[in-house]
Amino acid sequence: QVQLVESGGGLVQAGDSLRLSCSYSGRTLDPYIGGWFRRAPGKQPEFVAAINRNGGSIWYADSVKGRFTISRDNADNTVYLQMNTLKTEETALYYCVGVQGITIAPRNWAEYDYWGPGTQVTVSS
Repeated sequence: QVQLVESGGGLVQAGDSLRLSCSYSGRTLDPYIGGWFRRAPGKQPEFVAAINRNGGSIWYADSVKGRFTISRDNADNTVYLQMNTLKTEETALYYCVGVQGITIAPRNWAEYDYWGPGTQVTVSS
């Protein structure tokens, strides 16, 4: 019943920035956590960041702390991921995700209820 669609991916050079957007539709039941995973070729999805309904709780992977910022606009039904100082190793398919019924963001991709189709981010040197 919940649909997620990402946008904002593209080709950038190392050190550049991108802002990803995730638009969600359908009824999301509280508590609800929205977030981002990324999957590089041949690897399992990697947790990137997550945010709860009111923005009061935010979680980041250690590898992105200080460079990425997750935020949300509930009036616009959108979750954002601002990615600064991108690295080549962060080339991946970035997925918007959601999970209902919990108040702490899981790091395990299998625990999320909803996934978007992904948006490709490619970082060149």
